[in-house]
Amino acid sequence: MRPAIPLQLLLVTCLLPVPAIAADTPRSPANVVPTAVPPGTPLTPAAGEPREIRAQLSPRRYTTLAAEIGAKVNRLAVIEGGVFRAGQSLVQFDCAMQQAQLEKAKAMLGAAEKTWTANKRLAELNSVGKMELEISEAEVLKNRAEVSSGSVAMSKCTIAAPFAGRVAEQKVREQQFVQAGQPLLDIIDDSALELEFIVPSRWLTWLKAGHVFQVAIDEVGKSYPARVQRIGARVDPVSQSIKVVATINGSFRELIAGMSGRVNMAAPAVR
Repeated sequence: MRPAIPLQLLLVTCLLPVPAIAADTPRSPANVVPTAVPPGTPLTPAAGEPREIRAQLSPRRYTTLAAEIGAKVNRLAVIEGGVFRAGQSLVQFDCAMQQAQLEKAKAMLGAAEKTWTANKRLAELNSVGKMELEISEAEVLKNRAEVSSGSVAMSKCTIAAPFAGRVAEQKVREQQFVQAGQPLLDIIDDSALELEFIVPSRWLTWLKAGHVFQVAIDEVGKSYPARVQRIGARVDPVSQSIKVVATINGSFRELIAGMSGRVNMAAPAVR
């Protein structure tokens, strides 16, 4: 058995003052109340905070040339990777059939015009009916339309470059028969390269057209100056991001379309 504690000692212990909690005692995280952000406060990154995102070089203009008629490819003037000028012939088709049809239409037009001319003279002598005269005139108009159609078909036998640039991909070979609408060449205008990348939509509070930054291209291991050209017109609501297009300041022969790199951005300093 434990010895009994004297009653006097218990009374003295109960009457002792309880020490106060120091004012600078840290509170537990459970007692910290989060501070609400006032509505309209811009969620911008801190001044000078670096931002690194991926970007890709793309040509300002590019397109896919396709056949407008069904024919055999006679000649490809520029091979894959080759350079061409605006208006230069890139593809030539074998259009012997189209040429023959055009010559036939021209011959029929000549015969119809002679018939119509003769009927007009006979009409002046009241030797031909009005109906026959009108039919001969309609034949002339019909054959003129055939000649026009044949001329349009012949114009499709050669595909000219819509702008100066390079052949990015060759999809057909010479002596290959192609159908109307079949892709032939992918061409690009690499005289001016653009940077395309995606940024968080909250950056719109400070990112504007004309913003200057640096981009490090992986393939060449160098950094280049760039400037924001335009910002997308719509924010993606799922990823809360928006597309940005920028241009490289200057002309650098080592840069080609398809290269990628890291875009380094920082928010402007808050005044």
